[in-house]
Parts: sequence; structure tokens; C-alpha cells
Amino acid sequence: MTSNLGILFPRKQIRFKSLIGSVVSIDAFNMLYQFLSIIRLPTGIPLLDSKGNVTSHLAGIFYRLINLLESKITPMLVFDGFPPNLKRKEILHRKVVRRRYFKEWRKALEQGDLVRAFKKSVMTAKVNSKIICESKKLLSLMGIPYVQAPSEGEAQAAYMTAKGDTYFTASQDYDSLLFGSPRLIRNLAVESRRFYPKKGIFKKLSPELIELEEVLTFLKVDRCQLIDIAILTGTDYNVGVKGIGPLKAHKLIRKYGSLEKVLSNLGIEVKFDIEAVREFYLNPPVTDNYKITVSEPKLKDLRDFLLSKNFNSKRVDRGLERLRLAYNRLDKFKVQRLLYEWFK
Repeated sequence: MTSNLGILFPRKQIRFKSLIGSVVSIDAFNMLYQFLSIIRLPTGIPLLDSKGNVTSHLAGIFYRLINLLESKITPMLVFDGFPPNLKRKEILHRKVVRRRYFKEWRKALEQGDLVRAFKKSVMTAKVNSKIICESKKLLSLMGIPYVQAPSEGEAQAAYMTAKGDTYFTASQDYDSLLFGSPRLIRNLAVESRRFYPKKGIFKKLSPELIELEEVLTFLKVDRCQLIDIAILTGTDYNVGVKGIGPLKAHKLIRKYGSLEKVLSNLGIEVKFDIEAVREFYLNPPVTDNYKITVSEPKLKDLRDFLLSKNFNSKRVDRGLERLRLAYNRLDKFKVQRLLYEWFK
């Protein structure tokens, strides 16, 4: 819900090689939705094994993370825990939207309109318990560390970056900045593409860096005021004020100083707990129960697992060799450095 805030944020495109040697906390659910959305057949059907189980997420994880390890980037996957009660309405809304797009996808297939079918199918992606379980199993076999967040994954990722345990938080969304992540990387992939459903096109993307302090300085607000801007426009935890977008919200917060004063001066009443939403961004549930260490991959078990999902054996073997070499070359004692400054 805070994705529209992005138009306010200064950012810089960076070269992928500038991330070499860094440890990155990755919003696992955000990444899984990417894979489940775009790794599909032309009909919009996701990759399936012989039993009809979805495997798009496994293909995405396997090859994306090998690419990162080959670039000496240590990925730390962060999985969502229990969503806060504040998010209940948003979750229900997403279910309604997903059902609507599913019906439109099936209708497009019946009409033989594959272009429209693919566009609609992208919006039907769903992460369920089976997908989460399989993803964690694959990560364990690959030796990739992950953590189970007590609540929102982006909050946990932001916490680890703020502590200095990871250097960047990686997500396509912007909530990690509201949760206090000093640095956000978007488009974290050797070759990244984004699908625009309305246009039906893919666009090549370069990694981009957004720094929280630079955002606050540019907007001339503090973090609490940035959160208030988000609340005004609408977040996963509240409905925004009708007619107020990011630009207007920023202007109002700059003028009046806080969300409460904005509402008071405009004579607006809201039906949600402002302080509860603000407090969740400032002090979300997080955990220190994690260890960021890449382990030696279990190549035989990993091969058996992927082949049981009907992956192509030759492609799997090539991937396993790449993974083996990447692990052996990974300098696990490298100190994180701000390499992107070298490649501006």
C-alpha cells in the first residue's frame, strides 16, 4: 500500500557489481510473489510438476540465489510471521482482488486471448504454507540462511540492516524505509525485469539504492513525519484519506507538522487508530534469533529434491556445479564495504 510513496524518494541507479561483498536481507514473500507472478507459461499457468504442484518459486529461488552467491553477495531471506490485526482488512481485500483476476484470467483463456490471459494471471499469485515450506527446504539444502520473523518480514529485514548485521534491505516495496532500514535496494538481480500488467510488457531494470537519511533530508521531514505521510496516503494497516496522494500528504505534513494536526485543521475524522499504526512502524515485533552464515550446500539431496519436482536434470546439474563453485569462492569473512561509492 505504500508503494505510491516512491514518487517522493530520491534514488540512484547502481551497478550490480557495486554490491559485491555485501550481506543483504531479502523480503522473502516479496521475492516469492515476483517468481510466482512472472515465471509462467504463455497461457499464464505457473510451472508445475507432474502432480500439478506449483514449482515457479523453486526455479526462481534456485537460479536467483546462485547468481547472488556467484557475485559474492550473501543473501539472508526473511519470512513473514503472523500479520498484525491492523492488516486484516488489507488481507481480505487482496483475496477479493485475487479472485477477481482469477475469473478474468479463466475468461481470457476461454476466449483464446493469451496476451490478456497472461496479464491477468500475474495478479493471481498466492503464497501458501506449502510454498513457504518448500522454499525453506530448498534454502536449507542450498545452505542459504533465513529467519522466521515474528510478524512482518520487512520489519525484521529493516531491523537487521539497522543493526548492521546486513548492509542492505532488498524489496520492491518501500515499507522497510518506514520500519527504519537505512538502505533499501530495489531490483536486486543480475538481470531484473518488471512486468507491467496494464501494458502487458516487461521492462529491464537496474538495481537502485534508496537511503533513508537522504530521503528525510530531501523531504525535510523526520522518520515519524515520513510515517505520517504514508498513513495519510494509505498503508497495509489503514485506509488513506480520500483525495490525498503522496505529494499533497508531504505538503500537508510539512505545513502542519503531524498527522493529527493535519486532520484537525482540515476537519477530517478517520476510523482507525493513528497511534497504533504509527507505533507498529516504529516498534514492530522482531527477533534476534538468527545466524547469517552460508553453509555448504547438500548437493546430492538438493539434486534429488529438484528432480522430484521434475526439473530438467542437465540444467540442475549445471546449476549445482555453479553453486558448488560459488560456495567455494565465497569469502565468508569479508567485511561489508560501501562498494557502490566506487562505481557511481
